[in-house]
Amino acid sequence: MGTRFKVNGRSVDVNADEAMPLLWVIRDRLGLTGTKFGCGIAQCGACTVHMNGAAVRSCVVPLAAAAGANVKTIEALSPDRSHPVQKAWESCAVPQCGYCQSGMVMAVAALLESNPDPSREEVDASITNICRCGTYQRIRDAIQVAVKNARHG
Repeated sequence: MGTRFKVNGRSVDVNADEAMPLLWVIRDRLGLTGTKFGCGIAQCGACTVHMNGAAVRSCVVPLAAAAGANVKTIEALSPDRSHPVQKAWESCAVPQCGYCQSGMVMAVAALLESNPDPSREEVDASITNICRCGTYQRIRDAIQVAVKNARHG
């Protein structure tokens, strides 16, 4: 018997070393490749997923820490890309290369779930993901659009 937890609402039982980073379990064992590897040291945020509703950097979360948890990846945020953050990302043309965007979207979605109307300072303190393309102003703009989208459905 392995480590049991839920991913995107589906129960899984993963037989792997409990020290294996959750990122590699998600990508290599479960085939959910929307979560990206960036740095491997929890600095960039490309690997951000939700664990029990909180944004976590899955590259440094050991499989053992996921036991009994509910994990959500970008694949389950919204099957039709209708989540307010995804819609805002599109309307503000945030991505350039797009590599970091699934982690960025997941971090922002978790922030807005816990704080539906964050100040600029709260956004800056909470969203520490790195975008190599430097689209930070568009990211800030999209967060404000997402707040409005969430309010007005």
